[in-house]
Amino acid sequence: MAIRFNLSSRCSALLDPGLRFAPLLLLTDPYIHQEVNIMKPDTSTVDPVDLNLARRHTVGDALTRAAEKHPQQIAVVEGERRISYAQLDHDAEAMARGIINLPDAPEQGEPVAIMVANSADFLAIYFGIAKSARVALPINYALTPSDIAWILDDAGVRTVIIDDAMLPLLEATIAEGVTIDNVVVRETGTGAVENEAALSMATNYARVDLTDLLATPVDDELRLIISSDDIVQCLYTSGTTARPKGALATHSAVVTGVMSNAVLIGKDWGEHPGTMLLCLPLFHVTGLNTLAKPVLFLGGTLVLQQGFDPATVLDAIEREKVTVFTGLPMMWAALIAENQRQARDLSSMETAMYAMAQMPERILAGMDAMMPNARKVLGSGQTEVVPATTFQRTDHRHGKNGSWGVPSPTVRTRIMAPDGRLLPPGEVGEIVYRGPHVTAGYWNRPDANQEAFRHGWFHSGDVGYMDDEGVVWFVDRVKDIIKTGGENVSSMKVERIVADAPGVIECTVIGTPDDHWGEAVTAVVCSDKVPAVSEVSAEQRQQIASEVEAEILSHVRDHLSGVETPKRVWFVEALPKTSTGKIRKNVLREEF
Repeated sequence: MAIRFNLSSRCSALLDPGLRFAPLLLLTDPYIHQEVNIMKPDTSTVDPVDLNLARRHTVGDALTRAAEKHPQQIAVVEGERRISYAQLDHDAEAMARGIINLPDAPEQGEPVAIMVANSADFLAIYFGIAKSARVALPINYALTPSDIAWILDDAGVRTVIIDDAMLPLLEATIAEGVTIDNVVVRETGTGAVENEAALSMATNYARVDLTDLLATPVDDELRLIISSDDIVQCLYTSGTTARPKGALATHSAVVTGVMSNAVLIGKDWGEHPGTMLLCLPLFHVTGLNTLAKPVLFLGGTLVLQQGFDPATVLDAIEREKVTVFTGLPMMWAALIAENQRQARDLSSMETAMYAMAQMPERILAGMDAMMPNARKVLGSGQTEVVPATTFQRTDHRHGKNGSWGVPSPTVRTRIMAPDGRLLPPGEVGEIVYRGPHVTAGYWNRPDANQEAFRHGWFHSGDVGYMDDEGVVWFVDRVKDIIKTGGENVSSMKVERIVADAPGVIECTVIGTPDDHWGEAVTAVVCSDKVPAVSEVSAEQRQQIASEVEAEILSHVRDHLSGVETPKRVWFVEALPKTSTGKIRKNVLREEF
């Protein structure tokens, strides 16, 4: 290649790039410029919409592909309803057109809030928003009106799609000072819209019935330019330590992450990729991206339930021949107890997944006894990296139990020191990520973005290490490390040991202020050996609690060092949690 350069405004020459002084001139002469052929197609004669439709990588198109391949396959089972892929995709297409035609409709790129329980309609709404080039913003409807109002105001939401049963909640939210232009109501037949306040609220805004949007004609193809890098969803973090942040994800990030998730699960999809029962909420990243979408993108069947009831779940597994189910440890404990009470045929189960909390060995043993043929899989991740980032392989179950497992094939996972150095195997630091399904950033939080993307990696806020086989071991959240007696103690490490102590149903470990230790390692425990406050006198309960505390500490001392052993144990009847099962340690720190 020839290099053209300017020596002055009046002189130029063509030099052989092999000349020894040419590189020096290129580095030092500000007038030099280089002529290169940058390969780029000339698409000036192509309709931009045609080009976009042919090449894009979007969430809505992923559902359409599944519907074209499996039109009559059942996509969703919801009670007695069975919705085919063709019907689900048609409903999503109608929904997209209905949103576009709303009075004072949201513009492309504008958020649309979803306050709808687990249902086929939720999925049609979500995919319809994606197909309309708007941003889906599922709302955790278990939050308080003030918390929901904060999210709606922060995101600038003008359109809310909501179950009729939640209209009173929306009215209370609007009373906090939020302005909503469009309220799309899904009639559920629950009879929950009984008070005049809710009806009055609905009529003061542009109220539209969801059935009208789903009845929008779907004639020609919806010709919208949707970039693969456009934002498709905004999921607010759980906010267990501070105000929640809106994590933005692009179409490409979601599709790539979901397909990576399917690979990690390791399912032999074949003609039918199995049947998954889902009772975790679709407004959460786990239910929506880690579980529901891999099934739907690949043509499986999703059995939806609203909330968790152990008998209902086991009955559905038996009836629908469910192959995959994911639950929190406390859910698995309840399933084991219910199946011991009344055994079901669970032989269809191939994969039993768990997430979001430590799994005591006794519960894993109970899962093995209840579903001996099912693989037990741990999935870990966070909202900002769309689906799960790691899965614990079956062969890690015993030798590396307690680990997070291996990273997703589409995400680089490393351990970083505070100064930005990448650490070798065995050294503890912050878990950081790079990859195509890392969040595009937080909405309206430039300071948080600056902090999160330091040194060219996404900072998870999790502390851990990788072993020499590339397996990730989680130590603790950065904010949950307990600084005691000049040492850093992992609350998670202590929790794993306390959880296996006699009588412990559930536990967490926090640091509490202490004049001697700085922070005292404190275990907060639910125990079936300690009676409820209402069952015995305060003196009796204190005596029993002291005896159980001694048993727990004796067990812990056999496994942990003195600095790691809890200095005190508090017994509670229930641990405060988010709606998705995460223990709210900040609430406990304030209480104790």
